Amino acid sequence: MINKKVFNELLAKYKEDFPKYWPNERYKWIAVKWFQEHWDINAEDFSSMIKIAMSKTSNLLASYNNYPYLVIMDIAKKFPEETRAMFINLFDESKDILERIKLFKDTSKLLYAQFETGQHYQNENAITVYLWLHYPDKYYIYKFGEVKTVAESLEFEKSFKKGAYADNILNFYQLYDLISDEISRDSEIKYLLNANITDECYRDPKLKTLTFDFGFYISRYYLQDHNKVNEWFPADYTPNITTEKWVELLKNPDVFNIQSLEIMKRLMDIGGQATCRQLSLKYGNSVNFYNRGSSVLAQRIAKYTNCPVIEKSDEDLKWWPILYLGRNVSQDSLGTFEWKIRDELFSALEQVDLESVSLYVDPSPALWKISHGTESTGISNSNKRKFLERNIVVVHGTTKAKGVSNTTQGESFMYTMKKGDYFYLCFGNEVKLLGRITSDILIENNEIGNQWYERPYEVIKESISDQPFSGVEKWWTPNHNSTCIKIDEKELFEDLILNPYFEMTLNELFQTHNIEVIYEKYTKEHFLNEVFMTEQRYDILVAVLRNKKNIILQGAPGVGKTYAANRLAYSMMGEKDETRIEFVQFHQNYSYEDFMMGYKPNEDGFELRMGIFYRFCQQALNQPDKEHFFIIDEINRGNLSKIFGELLMLIEKDYRGNKLTLAYNGLPFIVPKNVYLIGMMNTADRSLAMIDYALRRRFSFFELEPGFTTEGFKKYQEALNNDLFNDLITMIQELNDDISNDRTLGKGFCIGHSYFLGQSACSEEWVHSIIEYEIIPMISEYWFDEPNKLHRWENNLRGIFQ
Repeated sequence: MINKKVFNELLAKYKEDFPKYWPNERYKWIAVKWFQEHWDINAEDFSSMIKIAMSKTSNLLASYNNYPYLVIMDIAKKFPEETRAMFINLFDESKDILERIKLFKDTSKLLYAQFETGQHYQNENAITVYLWLHYPDKYYIYKFGEVKTVAESLEFEKSFKKGAYADNILNFYQLYDLISDEISRDSEIKYLLNANITDECYRDPKLKTLTFDFGFYISRYYLQDHNKVNEWFPADYTPNITTEKWVELLKNPDVFNIQSLEIMKRLMDIGGQATCRQLSLKYGNSVNFYNRGSSVLAQRIAKYTNCPVIEKSDEDLKWWPILYLGRNVSQDSLGTFEWKIRDELFSALEQVDLESVSLYVDPSPALWKISHGTESTGISNSNKRKFLERNIVVVHGTTKAKGVSNTTQGESFMYTMKKGDYFYLCFGNEVKLLGRITSDILIENNEIGNQWYERPYEVIKESISDQPFSGVEKWWTPNHNSTCIKIDEKELFEDLILNPYFEMTLNELFQTHNIEVIYEKYTKEHFLNEVFMTEQRYDILVAVLRNKKNIILQGAPGVGKTYAANRLAYSMMGEKDETRIEFVQFHQNYSYEDFMMGYKPNEDGFELRMGIFYRFCQQALNQPDKEHFFIIDEINRGNLSKIFGELLMLIEKDYRGNKLTLAYNGLPFIVPKNVYLIGMMNTADRSLAMIDYALRRRFSFFELEPGFTTEGFKKYQEALNNDLFNDLITMIQELNDDISNDRTLGKGFCIGHSYFLGQSACSEEWVHSIIEYEIIPMISEYWFDEPNKLHRWENNLRGIFQ
């Protein structure tokens, strides 16, 4: 039995928080439906089927130090039929549940032991996930700590003890069946679930997924908030760093790097306190950028100052208090934990010049759709008229997300939209006007109130047509019942909305009506800090590109060609202006019609559409004093003569600026002198033919090599200060020597450095995943016909753990 009074109190709280809590948890219902649609026990390629069917499970099958999703794929790849038999037995409802779980666990351990790792990770938690995915109307997900907390909160008569697997599983199912029975009697929670479920979600008719989600809520959200309401902590700790010392640290780039200063500037801009989710929504970057970035920064501060550090077993809780005070804010849908900058650091930040530090990840104006709906489904006609007179757009703060987005439309309107962004306003299918947001200040609307918020705008142009929109349906088109959606398909927006309703092009919109945008500075020094290349090689690279106008970066897998190409463009521009960079990827079906222009079908037959390179060159012509960079990935995968056509002559340095009449429209066209082409190709791709000679003589070729010996990588390696990582890099360099000396391969097949970047700390799990899922599969392709050499290197790589 459970305590009904406590249960009802907790359920009432769950229902109250559900609209704000749902966006972060809906992935569970999406994962079930996806699995149901893609699981096939008889699949010929069983490991690939598993990979696809379980791909939406997110953290359910991947948590810290625990990767059952990767492990089960690993086992299935090597032992497909044995794995198939494991799942057949697990899903056999005629057998005892405990026996099925135990057999799956023991068999996976036996099979994975042959990988010589000593770890198997197929525990009761993972196995109950598989059962739930397959039978979502019967099973729940078991997690010992969570279930123990729920049982204690609801005063369940039976206890849960570590190591008592059989009793724990049986008691767990009994407890959650009781909870499920009680939940099924509550009509309000059923209504809330049905109101929020979308087509991507499993309908959950038996409420089993809702049941264990309720358990998760109790253990992770409610109890934390219930026990520590609005309490800033740790109250009894201080790093003993004065304002003067903070100023000194802020000016030291070895302590506060550019990423750290970005976090500080954004926290100051938002008022000195925020959740990581609030920062992510408003300024960009992932939640982990702020979370992990703050933890790593605090570790550098502790190392540099030798300040007091809290003694905690949890590494994250150990470090962030150096910078902030914190508190639980589970009532807030925008995150569950809030930081506040320490007073001394806050004072120091007010004294330091952060003008050159980027506030937004992407400061360029965005495009949005905003709908005030129809009389029956949205804002009343009288209020619409008032809002037009006042030049404001109004959206409800709790407007739900669309698709698989974890960001609600209300959050987008309140936190992501910024001053200078463009939007079109529609009333249902009627397109009204094109406008631009003029302020970052958000206030509650007086006419409606009740969490309706407004933003002011200036009118750029009113619609020239009163014809209802009847074109293709997208999330952001008038005929979709969305309210506030960011438009990423800019070219399609131009074709469907901007041109027919406002007689404008994107260039005209951004060129004529744009506000001044200050982009983040980017210099040669930035490039050398981020791309592992010597200064001499960088100078040669820039000189070659400026002279030739066209260059191809070629190199082994993982040398960072794409990363280097973007940062090469930034460094030559002197700023991170994404609007002057275009990126495409060639493939066998890519054509001149995609690249330059061609006829595309429409309602009336066919129309001439301009391609991506044509539009890019027109943009560059309108900004003759600005350098533009067109980046082509996998340049040798396309049929280059057909893609470039007559451009083969125009892209040459000596013909830049010369006019040539195009066959499709008979109009003159030029490739401007301020356009640089950067191609990329992987020298280890043996399936590719030699690059077209006609194109080869128009490009210079620049080899990017693994950067393990560069100063930048050495600094990165020293910062990690990890013996296992050092052993790994030494082994990779030895492997590269072997590859370089192999007559059938050569240095173009070496392993690049980018596989080993992006870490603030080195763990065995991360190293293991790189070796098993990146390096070994690659050399397996290299030496598929030399099993002895392959086996030797597999043993060498795995041997670094010994």
